[in-house]
Amino acid sequence: MKNIGIIGTGAIAPAYMTGMAVFPEQITPVACADLNMERATEFAEKYDLKAMTVDEMLASDEVDIVINLTIPAAHAEVSLKILEAGKHAYAEKPLAVNLADGEAVMKTARENNLRVGCAPDTFLGAGGQTARRLIDDGVIGQPVSANAFMMGHGPEPWHPNPFFYYVEGGGPMLDMGPYYLTALINLLGPIESVAGMANRAYENRTAGHEAIRGQNVPVTIDTHVAGLMRFGSGAVGTIITSFDTWRSVLPRIEIHGTEGSISVPDPNIFGGEVKLFTPETGEWQVVEHQHRSDLQRGIGVADMAECIEADVMHKANGDIALHVLETMIAFGESSASGQFVSIQNQAQRPEALPVNLVTS
Repeated sequence: MKNIGIIGTGAIAPAYMTGMAVFPEQITPVACADLNMERATEFAEKYDLKAMTVDEMLASDEVDIVINLTIPAAHAEVSLKILEAGKHAYAEKPLAVNLADGEAVMKTARENNLRVGCAPDTFLGAGGQTARRLIDDGVIGQPVSANAFMMGHGPEPWHPNPFFYYVEGGGPMLDMGPYYLTALINLLGPIESVAGMANRAYENRTAGHEAIRGQNVPVTIDTHVAGLMRFGSGAVGTIITSFDTWRSVLPRIEIHGTEGSISVPDPNIFGGEVKLFTPETGEWQVVEHQHRSDLQRGIGVADMAECIEADVMHKANGDIALHVLETMIAFGESSASGQFVSIQNQAQRPEALPVNLVTS
């Protein structure tokens, strides 16, 4: 069992506490820290944790794994501090906002014989694992192609702090791309090369949340990214992530093989309906889940803790997160250069999750 500390007690932290409660045999949350000590103290009282400063947590012998829930621009800096303090690091997505920082995190982990985990872990939910089982069992034959679409109009109408979505580290690809790309890697394996085109509809947006309504939100990054992917397996894929789409009826993810097709649910959730089409049935049919459908954020941390004990690679690991980060950045590089871009930081397709990982 590993003791868990959390740095950053903002909006996503309660979801981790709820999700980790499913795994009492693997992990025990013991402490939290935040730059705002008042917020950290309130969070600690609510969840029966010890409130600490960041420095106190990094120096504490009580904490084995630290979950880094800071803003994206701080992910690499905080993860490096965690690793340099001799603790395993698990970060919210993305691993970093640029490739050099992501590579530095992984280099530091290797040099110190420590683990890096990184969200998303949604691919370990019942939806993603059901689709994975269908592919592994050969139900659709050899996978040939994939389509993935995240189509929306951006968070500024409702988000109380939308500004970071429209600067480096934000945008639809770095914000939502990790969910879609990690799901595709779980299903089809790592990506070999990409091509991309990107643009933006607006140079400025207007905040709609009541606390900041009417404020100007400058846009300094591309907000519509279209990409092509060639997987190492030979399959090819299409992905679009957009903050410039008013409405869409496109699917979230589809995988097409030589003998059938799979409709994969939203990779931003753990469950969702998986559908299978084969020529024999002639129609889409819902496939029953064989994994628990009540998992939430935290399964990646629990799996990491268990795999550290077993000395095997955990599933939501830093190699995949770095591979995803490089892929997301490569779409923009390809758009600027007009050339295909090869992905240098490769990763292994994660092992499928055992059906009996969590018992009732």
